Amino acid sequence: MGKKKQTRKKPTNKDKDSQLVIRLNGELRDEFVDICKQLDTTSAREIRGFIRNFIDMYKKGEFDI
Repeated sequence: MGKKKQTRKKPTNKDKDSQLVIRLNGELRDEFVDICKQLDTTSAREIRGFIRNFIDMYKKGEFDI
């Protein structure tokens, strides 16, 4: 008997269960996506990192209100 080819399922991440929809200029978006590709990262990864850093800075009181 021949071996059955196994197919891999795309990994899921239960921590990522929400979306944030933003509107921005198409040229700005395209430039951001292109730069992320050049840096071998994704726009989603960079935006998540920005949000985490923003929250950390806020919690440390690094914003003048």
